[in-house]
Amino acid sequence: MVKNNFDQEVVHHVELKKHHKIVIGSFTTIVIIYMIVTAILLNGIIVKQSVNNKEVTDKLNNFEANTQNKINELTDNLMNTKKDLTSLNTQIGTIDKEFTTLKASAGDDFSGIIESSVKGVVTIRTDIGQGTGFIVNKEGYVVTNAHVVSGGNIVKAIDYQQNIIDAELIGYDNDLDIALLKIPSEQNFLELADSNKAQVGEKVIAIGNPLGLQFSVSQGIISGIHRIGPNGLTAYIQTDAALNP
Repeated sequence: MVKNNFDQEVVHHVELKKHHKIVIGSFTTIVIIYMIVTAILLNGIIVKQSVNNKEVTDKLNNFEANTQNKINELTDNLMNTKKDLTSLNTQIGTIDKEFTTLKASAGDDFSGIIESSVKGVVTIRTDIGQGTGFIVNKEGYVVTNAHVVSGGNIVKAIDYQQNIIDAELIGYDNDLDIALLKIPSEQNFLELADSNKAQVGEKVIAIGNPLGLQFSVSQGIISGIHRIGPNGLTAYIQTDAALNP
């Protein structure tokens, strides 16, 4: 009986050891799994943090580069503005000099204005009459009166150097008594201004070829604006400058 009890105790003792091993093994497995999961999570956090840090760094680098570009662009704009201001001041100085010269020429002596303007004036001659015209651009378009070329078969233009040039009739308007001619390209031309800006009392000069007398000049002032002409239009400027037929 004693021997059997001892055997039972030994068997019982052995069974308790197996149970302990199972518990310890399960706990160890849980700990290992926990450590693996924790390591994975930590690694994910570290990777994500590294990515975020890289994105932040890239954004900072891009922002710094963009800021530098903006600064460079602003500097260039300031330099260009300074150059433009310098150029503008130079142009203003030149304009002031020209304006002073023009005022001196337009005082009692019109010779300066006449000398520059007469090169754009031409005599218009046809086989039945003649009149005056003026060149309005560098392509050689000439404006004259419609009645000057009306009925003529041949039209010639004579410039201030006495060159006789063939002229082509482009078109005309009898109501306005204006005709447009074309001669070969001509650099000497008169720039048309805005007639609506003409004011009563302003000085004027008339350059023309009355009765075949080339480049006759007279002076006067504007006596009235928006006068009614023979065509009923209030589009005429009245002047007391002597104008011969």
